[in-house]
Amino acid sequence: MARHETQRTTVLVADDHPLYREAVVRAVRARPEFHLVGVAGDGREALDAIRADRPDVAVLDVEMPSLRGIDIVEALRRDGAPTRVVLLSAHLESDTVYEAVAGGVAAYLSKAAAGDRICETIAAVARGEVILPAEVQAGLASEIRLRSEPGRPTLSPREQEVLGLIAEGLTAPAVGRELHLSTATVKSHLKTLYEKLGVSDRAAAVAEAMRRGLLE
Repeated sequence: MARHETQRTTVLVADDHPLYREAVVRAVRARPEFHLVGVAGDGREALDAIRADRPDVAVLDVEMPSLRGIDIVEALRRDGAPTRVVLLSAHLESDTVYEAVAGGVAAYLSKAAAGDRICETIAAVARGEVILPAEVQAGLASEIRLRSEPGRPTLSPREQEVLGLIAEGLTAPAVGRELHLSTATVKSHLKTLYEKLGVSDRAAAVAEAMRRGLLE
């Protein structure tokens, strides 16, 4: 359903943390202009529900089991789906924000945002607006500058951390535990690292990074 008969904005909420998810759900349900059409606890469930219900706006956690919020944004873009996405993240890392914006996200908020702010963002996104708060814009601008400087490595601080840990011999799950990230997120960072360094595996990435002076 794309629109409820009373012209309320249809909304889906997905987050793998039950307490946080319920807080967002309560905030959405408290607004008469919204109609909650779905709730999901992981990325695959969220994508399936969006494809089935076609909500106007999906509010997604950046990090979820099965599929990340950013992966869902990319899948919806490939589908040509009308649903617009608000991403919520506990961390405002510049490379993740850049990836999200490049993928077509409509809004990116910190999980510290109050329920009212999340709801105001949902309403704005439903009107066709793009919402990137000042704290997100700063990191995005920094990432754009990094990526635009010719001849310089474009590794983000998080990618640099991942690179350093794999150089120490840590596996993706071990890197995730060290940095408090999901294994899927670490693998995503590794994929980006391989692309930036022009390699196809961990050993080659470490060797190329050493050659370029990216590792001490």
